[in-house]
Amino acid sequence: MQDTAMLAHRQVIVTGAGQGIGRALATAITELGGRVVAVDMNDDALHALQETLGREHCAILAGNVSDPELGSRAVEAGVAAFGHVNGLVNNAGITRTAMIDKMSAADWQQVIDVHLSGSFYFLQALGRHLLARAKSGQDGSGAIVNISSDAGRRGTIGQINYGAAKAGVLGLTMCAAREWARHGIRVNTVGFGVVETPMTETIRGEKFRDTYLSQIPLGRWGSADEVVRPICFLLSDAASYVTGQHLSVNGGYTIGL
Repeated sequence: MQDTAMLAHRQVIVTGAGQGIGRALATAITELGGRVVAVDMNDDALHALQETLGREHCAILAGNVSDPELGSRAVEAGVAAFGHVNGLVNNAGITRTAMIDKMSAADWQQVIDVHLSGSFYFLQALGRHLLARAKSGQDGSGAIVNISSDAGRRGTIGQINYGAAKAGVLGLTMCAAREWARHGIRVNTVGFGVVETPMTETIRGEKFRDTYLSQIPLGRWGSADEVVRPICFLLSDAASYVTGQHLSVNGGYTIGL
């Protein structure tokens, strides 16, 4: 049985909410009783999402997460719409594929800016909001989930920028979890394998399909709807004693301690 009130007390910023995993996650959060501040570069996609979820459940903000000020603006938008923000999922992402010797400085920097710096900016903005609440005697607890990838744990070919950024996200999670645990702010990571989204079309194509599927014990790609469930768990009070952890959601692509 699904607990439809599982996230009733969560107001969650979701970056990259316009499509794929981000859109599925925003939908799941509202279905579980939460409210969402949806952030994406695609303004049309955001308005379509808001139309589907309803303004009372979804506030929207268009912008690039690599903008150091956007995280603070997202918190402000959430406070204006819902009175408080106490959740964050750093999901926005891009890829710029090239072998190491052929990768341009621009392609390296763009991926680092979005995945690593963008995650830091939003994490910092929400952390400041929650710490300020705690200092004023209000509830300053919260839950943050950073999205990483198998590329950040075992490496990847043709995406050293992406792999380095996603490895950095693991460090971001561990440091924030240690700093903020005493304030009741939990920070965890979910790392995906190959999920059926527009970003993975190349990997799931005929050229690479069999190679990747042969390494996934469950023998199939993940769907956006199923991989967002562990994120919802980490956002909820069901994970109240879980922080600083890295959860792989990848069909068994990585197995080990």
